[in-house]
Amino acid sequence: MHPHQSQSPDQTLPDVSVVVIGYNDAGHVADAVRSALAQGPVVREVIAVDDCSTDGSPELLTRLAEAEPRVRVVRRRTNSGGCGSPRNTGLDAVTSPYVMFLDSDDVLPPGAARALLAAARDEDAEVAAGLCVRRELPSGREVPWQEALYAHSAVFTRPDQLTRLVHDTLCVNKLYRTDFLREHAIRFPEGRFPYEDIVFTARVLAAAPRMALVPDRVYLWHVRRSARHLSISLDRAHIENWRARITANRQAYEILLGAGRKELARAARAKFLDHELRMYARELGLRDAEYRRAWWAHTRAYLGEYDAADWTASPTAPGRLIARVILASPEPRDLPRLRELAARPARLCPPYARGEDGTPLWARDLPQVALEPYLTLPAHQAPLAVDAALLPRAPVTALRLRLHEMYGQVAAAGPQALDVEWRHRDAGRAAQCTTVALTASGNGVWSAETPVDLAGLGSGTWDLRLRVRFADGTSRETSAHARAGNGLLRRSVVPSLRFGVLLAQPYATHSGALALRLATGLQGVTSVLRGRLRRLLG
Repeated sequence: MHPHQSQSPDQTLPDVSVVVIGYNDAGHVADAVRSALAQGPVVREVIAVDDCSTDGSPELLTRLAEAEPRVRVVRRRTNSGGCGSPRNTGLDAVTSPYVMFLDSDDVLPPGAARALLAAARDEDAEVAAGLCVRRELPSGREVPWQEALYAHSAVFTRPDQLTRLVHDTLCVNKLYRTDFLREHAIRFPEGRFPYEDIVFTARVLAAAPRMALVPDRVYLWHVRRSARHLSISLDRAHIENWRARITANRQAYEILLGAGRKELARAARAKFLDHELRMYARELGLRDAEYRRAWWAHTRAYLGEYDAADWTASPTAPGRLIARVILASPEPRDLPRLRELAARPARLCPPYARGEDGTPLWARDLPQVALEPYLTLPAHQAPLAVDAALLPRAPVTALRLRLHEMYGQVAAAGPQALDVEWRHRDAGRAAQCTTVALTASGNGVWSAETPVDLAGLGSGTWDLRLRVRFADGTSRETSAHARAGNGLLRRSVVPSLRFGVLLAQPYATHSGALALRLATGLQGVTSVLRGRLRRLLG
């Protein structure tokens, strides 16, 4: 049992209010409320704020309140269009010393409130925070959010002691002392304000709270990509979403800078480059030309607000290089290369240009974007470019891999081998892990080939993971750029002794990495083909 889960009797006092907000989410809001009630006696009240729903949510919440005296229902008279206003409404109704926030389509795991309350009390902290886990539904795949921050318990007398805290912009994986929020007038932006968490968190950090971090899971963030209405963070197909991101990040910077938190303000700008900019750059190839031009223009305008000091730190960070390319060009360009650089881990793909004096450049026609800092990186830290082609066929499917030189860094390190692993995207399990030797094939390329047992992998989506091994014992984890052209990403039907038939679809992910979808057996293949036909006809 974790130390925060075994507390003295006085720490079970009902000192926590949980504010649950929802709008037209009758299918999930009851589960959210029940997860808050299941936190046990530490929860004094669950304040369910309905943002003027029309789907029966108010009646459902009323029945829950009739059955459980700790539930209080507050119904707003008009819909706010966002999450900030209902959270403020709930905060105004709180009567407990501490408060947490919960969205109607998420849940609190058992013991979350107790763990956070114990940390807040033991450390006399105004804010206690724990691990949030993104759970993909219906697959159930889980991805920890900002996991490194919550690897172990920690206490900070002020947030400046760990500027990385600006990366955790969620409000829901934290417990706040109510009088701290009220004393500093910390509230969410009102009305339809996407990414209100970013601004709220900046206001919290600007007030310099004493913070306690715990490694406990304290929030389950449900991600439903197939939902009829995507959440704001998933609905990135419209330029208004990007404008909202920029607006929220600009306000966060101004809040922190205005409060004298210069290091946090600069860290917030760096976070924008490393997180938001890379995430959206990976998806630019999915958008039409009008979106790309608007995105490019808005991004250039915002990056133009950065000052010289914002560019000096971490000059080899991929987000900074992407930003420098955008600033140097008035029109969208090099989108495939930018997508690769935005990948995680980053890949700096060819061509590797040089200026007349030999200076490494992003491109010959962008001499202002020099890549000299990359020459200071050892190969095991560099954004290496490996590309891959999967050739589904009987009796043996082949995976062909090529490692590219990067301004002499790779050759100097002596690449020797590639560790190859296929990882199931939903289950997270690894399969067919092998090591294959690299052979220099001229023109700054090292090649390798290894067989892939498609039947041994089985149905599902598989991601290719690689590790480049060098002569000095160092290594670099990376993914592989999916080679296209000549039918390399074509769907193939492959005979199989085990399943009779396999349907193999190599494809490029949003970040350009090679992945593989597999369907096994005649029934699985038929199901996939029927779905494809329905989409074509629909």
